[in-house]
Amino acid sequence: MTIRNPVEWGADQFREGTHAAGSGGHAAYGTKGELNSLVPGICRIEPKDLREVLRKGVEDFGAYRTDVIFLCIIYPIVGLVLAQVAFGRDMFQLLFPLASGFALIGPFAAIGLYEMSRRREQGVTINWADAFGVLRSPSFGSILALGLILVGIFLLWLLSAQAIYAATLGPEPPDSFGTFVRDVFTTSAGWAMIVIGVGVGFLFAVLVLAISVISFPLLLDRKVGVATAIYTSVRVAAANPTTMAAWGMVIVCGLVVGSIPLFVGLAIVMPVLGHATWHLYRKTVRSGGSAAGSSDQRS
Repeated sequence: MTIRNPVEWGADQFREGTHAAGSGGHAAYGTKGELNSLVPGICRIEPKDLREVLRKGVEDFGAYRTDVIFLCIIYPIVGLVLAQVAFGRDMFQLLFPLASGFALIGPFAAIGLYEMSRRREQGVTINWADAFGVLRSPSFGSILALGLILVGIFLLWLLSAQAIYAATLGPEPPDSFGTFVRDVFTTSAGWAMIVIGVGVGFLFAVLVLAISVISFPLLLDRKVGVATAIYTSVRVAAANPTTMAAWGMVIVCGLVVGSIPLFVGLAIVMPVLGHATWHLYRKTVRSGGSAAGSSDQRS
């Protein structure tokens, strides 16, 4: 064995990921009979169960906090870059949609955290590099396909936000950030933009929560296709509406708190939520498989 430099390591990871993408693409769009013959059974849980989910997420974060913070430092950096883009190009009206967009692409961005929790659950000693184990997953193509769906939804949200601004305070961009803030909170058009924007954003958030709340962990854990993963996630959300609503509020509050101090808090909030999502998957999806249409059980 030899010690490889980062370039060699990265090249190996890319080659393995490319191979996995090919086989994963077959998993996403190939033989439906093989992949969808067993639809996972789901469980009903109570909002109080989220305390245990979050506790285990914090435990995972505490076990590997140095590695995870190093891995997740990209989140506040991306947040600051997006803010700079909004300010530098006079797109103040998109600053909030960009920041809130973390919630839409967060399930995909946290894929490495699910992998770390999965390996820790198996008793494997891990570090930050093991998060890239998803590149070798047979379901990598399916994971990438679902991630692109979330990115598409995020872009559609930005287009919707811009359209709402154009119909209320627009269509011309604001003269300055101060002018924009004043117009938002002191004019009827500004309040109309807030009400419509929050309402439309809520619908986008509900959609993403329903299709992705446990989809990515399921793809990592089992050989299923994208359609099965989304279908199972929607079933989990439908069977646990109150709990999923509470989980959505936890995510929103966490992202708001993490974003306020220049997005720095996201380096802690994102990994905790990411690890907790893996444990939420474990509580809501039964081990093994069950035929489609089977009755759900209470955890």
